[in-house]
Amino acid sequence: MQLIKKNKKIFAITRVIYFLIPIIIIIFLFTNLPSSAVEVSSIDFIGEATLPKGLIFNKTEVGGLSGITYNAKNNLYYAISDDRGQKAAARFYTLKIDLSKGYLKKSGVVAVNVTKLLNENNQTFRPGETDTEGIGLTNKATVFISSEGDAAKLINPFIKEFSLSSGKEITTLSIPNKFLPDKNGKQGIRNNLAFESLTITPDKKHLFTATENALIQDGVAAKPNIGSPCRILQYNLLNNQPEKEFLYQTEPVSPFLNLTGKFASGLPDLLALDNQGHFLSLERSFTGLGFAISLFQVSLEGSDDIHQIDSLLAVDSKNIKPVKKKLLLDLRTLDVLLDNIEGLTLGPKLPDGQQSLILVSDNNFNSLQRTQILAFKIKIETPLIRLLRRLLPNINP
Repeated sequence: MQLIKKNKKIFAITRVIYFLIPIIIIIFLFTNLPSSAVEVSSIDFIGEATLPKGLIFNKTEVGGLSGITYNAKNNLYYAISDDRGQKAAARFYTLKIDLSKGYLKKSGVVAVNVTKLLNENNQTFRPGETDTEGIGLTNKATVFISSEGDAAKLINPFIKEFSLSSGKEITTLSIPNKFLPDKNGKQGIRNNLAFESLTITPDKKHLFTATENALIQDGVAAKPNIGSPCRILQYNLLNNQPEKEFLYQTEPVSPFLNLTGKFASGLPDLLALDNQGHFLSLERSFTGLGFAISLFQVSLEGSDDIHQIDSLLAVDSKNIKPVKKKLLLDLRTLDVLLDNIEGLTLGPKLPDGQQSLILVSDNNFNSLQRTQILAFKIKIETPLIRLLRRLLPNINP
């Protein structure tokens, strides 16, 4: 009898051990993975809205929306206009985007406020002084905004922090010299191909921007069937200093029925998905007949820091490891007439618990274009979920 009890006890202990071993292995593997690194495993289109052409709000024309960011505390969006002061002073709009039904209706976007940007002297910026393109929300009731400047007029690009409520300038981040245009045209940003993008990590410790095309000393601007080597620039927001740079190569795009001969292609926005260097990137091209828009998943893992290299043409750039990219979605596969999509942001969780994603277009204040808002539902998986999928392929967490 005692032997039977002893055997039962040993059997119970063995069962516990066998049960705990895989759990211990999973915990061990998980603790050796970046705890917050995420990956988009699926994306579904859930609607389109278009603002009325020539929409006037608070005596300003709503348009040129080149970047967008989301405030989860009040379910509002802030969209920056790239108007260079020709229609009204530099400004951003506050938008409401209704995703409460799990999709975006055609009338689901409304403007509720406009905030003019004020410089350090508490005055609006002069016409032509700014070309504001990117926007990112902090946890201090402020936004960082990037401007491309004007290389042709030797107006430097900038990244500044502004009050969310008053629009007053608070902080200016220093721009490394290699990005600044010079009078000889031998270095720095190309005109209208500079800091289109801006994103801040979820922990609010780092800000990222990127050139839309190559710096003059880094390589060629994008051409038909030829991509361009852009630079991603990383800032530490604990000390407001630039600290790293990474090579991002845009995809070559083929023009289609390009009767006008006009062609433009580049990197208009980035979106930080976590604190470990994982992003969504947006590549946009005008191909002669409409726009080509693509979403990529991007990882900095294993890529080289190039902040000490002033010119990629002066080194053997073949030895430089660029950021990793994977195509997530070619928007030309959607049943949607695409406009000039330039901005993206995560929105709220949808009723089914999945994450929303919002894209916005810059209509260039052109009567032939539209301010277009596209909504998507994306599935974001953590390393633990991906590990469980590999170990237990039949589960559906």
